[in-house]
This record gives sequence, C-alpha cells and structure tokens, in this order.
Amino acid sequence: MQPDPGCLRDGAHLLPVRVYFEDTDAGGIAYHATYLRWMERGRTELLRARGYDQSDRLHGPEAVAFVVRRMTIDYLLPARLDDVLTVATRPTELRAATVALSQEVRRGDDLLVSATVLVAAIRDGRAVRIPDEFRRALEPS
Repeated sequence: MQPDPGCLRDGAHLLPVRVYFEDTDAGGIAYHATYLRWMERGRTELLRARGYDQSDRLHGPEAVAFVVRRMTIDYLLPARLDDVLTVATRPTELRAATVALSQEVRRGDDLLVSATVLVAAIRDGRAVRIPDEFRRALEPS
C-alpha cells in the first residue's frame, strides 16, 4: 500500500500525517524534531505533486541537491498520540539559488506549528542556480 501523497489546493500542498507512538515522548506528546521530518515530507510531496522527482536529479554531471539553509519555527500547541494532522507547504519566494517556503502543521482548524524554510540548491557543496524544471515546480501561486 502506498502512503497518501496528499494533494494540491489553493497553491499549497496538503499532506496528512498521523502521530504514532514512535513520534512521541513518554507523555504521548509529539517530540519537537518529529515536526521537522513531517515538514521534510511535505516539501518532498509538494515537488512530486508538481511533477518534480528529486531522486532523478541526485546523480550525474548536472546533479543538484536541495538543503535546508535556514528554518524558523514556532511551536504553538502540542500534537498528541493518534492525532491526524495536516502539513501545509506553500512556496513564497523564488530566487536564483534559493526558495522560501511557508509550512504549517494543523490539527483540524488548530495551528500547532508554523515555520518558514529557506532551501538552497547545491552541486559539489556549492550553491548553484535552481534548474528551470525545479523553478517551474516551485513558482509561488
């Protein structure tokens, strides 16, 4: 069975996630680093939904990797064991070698976590211009 890849809606990608026991601390609260994994999945699924497969671009002379350069995150409310959440990912600014994204983790209408993420394109450890097909996949709506 394939995982739910989420969907595109109003310029954002929406990814459903469930809080499992492995995601929590001893009190059944989602561990803070778990949100980073969920948001990484959200960014990856946004690209897939817009027709860009990262694994195809990791090897060869024109290989490009994308790394988080900066992240600002606000933890507002806790997620708990068995909660069903939505990770919303929206591109906000596209520059030559970086893209800024806004991400939120919600439980229904409740905003649990809000983050801004700056992702950079690199090749051989150095910043490079974002390839055109990636730029098309991440144009802010």
